[in-house]
Formats: sequence, structure tokens, C-alpha cells
Amino acid sequence: MPQDGPDGAGTLRADNVLASNPSPMTLDGTNTWVLGEPGADTVVVVDPGPDDEEHLRRVAGRLEDRRVGVILLTHGHPDHSAGAKRFAAMVGAPVRALDPRHVLGGEGLGDGDALSVAGLEVRVVGTPGHSFDSLCFWLPADGALLTGDTVLGRGTTVIAPDGDLADYLRSLDRLRASAEITAATALLPGHGPVLPDPIAVLDAYIAHRRERLDQIREARANGVLTPAEIVDVVYAGLADDLKFAAEMSVRAQMAYLDQT
Repeated sequence: MPQDGPDGAGTLRADNVLASNPSPMTLDGTNTWVLGEPGADTVVVVDPGPDDEEHLRRVAGRLEDRRVGVILLTHGHPDHSAGAKRFAAMVGAPVRALDPRHVLGGEGLGDGDALSVAGLEVRVVGTPGHSFDSLCFWLPADGALLTGDTVLGRGTTVIAPDGDLADYLRSLDRLRASAEITAATALLPGHGPVLPDPIAVLDAYIAHRRERLDQIREARANGVLTPAEIVDVVYAGLADDLKFAAEMSVRAQMAYLDQT
């Protein structure tokens, strides 16, 4: 059933089925979102998650007697998309995504697209940065934004090798402006809990990125030059199992600084 809204009033048209793939990168696991109008017989599934039959069957079980009109991907990283093909076969629904490699039985998906499924409106917002194909999905009826890995429920987002920091900063600025204009009430992330104050979260994300860039500028000015060395200085005390992710972000930040 739909979750309680972040302010305790009403409900969100979104139900989260958590995949059993916890890790330092996925937090508690991948959030698979089932979206639908109350009482509707057709729903949207966002990010079926890993190719884990148990999880996919739990998602299918959450449908009750409803059918899936379409499967949407926030991006193509395997923890969000690897189960899409199997799930599509289970429920008989097409998969739509920005990256054509992940599209199955239907159209692609891009910034500005709008979908209407059994009365539910979903608007597509292009947010490249974490990956080249990252999308967010706006639910105007709830004032809620599904953010994939663009904004996480805890911590901050890694800029993956197929992402770009300049794109990411522009995406954050766009989401911040949009959250204010639309009076957004919640962010529904791809990992971690629902966030009830979108503007505060996005402000913190933007400030964090600017602070990290300043720290890396300072480290490089002091002769700290390799990504591994910068991680040891700027991310001092970081757990060993997160250092590879920090190095990815450092490489992206160094590339950004070299281009600006």
C-alpha cells in the first residue's frame, strides 16, 4: 500500500520494495518503487533492482491484482536495472529508459517526457551527472521526486566513471530551483529513506560539492596530486571499503577542476 506522506498527512502514491542487496555503495539496498493512484488497476514500477528472483517476486507480489503498465529506469547501473528484463517478462510490461541498451518492448525516455498511467502523472527530469543516463521522476500529485542515485537518502552520491561532475552540478542546481518553484515535499531516493525537506537536502548537496572542490584545490596546491593521496588527505578516516568510491569522485572532481 502507499506510504504515509512525509508530513504525516495523506499518502504518497509510491510504495517501496527494498532489495536485499545492502552494501557500502547501496546503503540498505536498492529501493524499487511501485507507483499508482489509489484504487487504480495499473501501476508503474521504477527500478526493478538487481537480477534477484526473490526480490522480483516480492515486487510482483506487492502488485496484488494490479497490472504493470510500464517499467521505468532512473539509470542503467546494475543495482537498479539488472532485474528489468526478467521482471518485464514476469509482468508483461515494457521497459523505458534513457539509454537505448535498456529499452525493452517500447519507447525510450528523455527529459521533458510525461506519462499518464491509470490517472497517475509522471514527469521525466533529465539529471545527468552520477551517470550519463540519470533521470528523476516527478509525481506532481504528491509533490514528490524520485531521485535514483542523483540524491541518496543518506550520505552523498558518487560520480561514477560514466558520469560527469559539471553535469551533476547543473542537475543539482536545476532540481533545487524546481523544488522551490513546485513546493516539493519529498525526495524518494534509489537508496535510503524518504527525505521530507527537498530544498534543505539539495542545498546541503550543493554546498558539500563546492566544499569538496575547495578542499581538492587546496590539496593539489600543497603538492597532493594523485587520487589515492587526495583521498587520504581530504577523506581522512574514511573506511577502507569506501575508498575506491571516493577515488572515483576525486577523479571526477579533478577532471572538473582541470576543465574550469
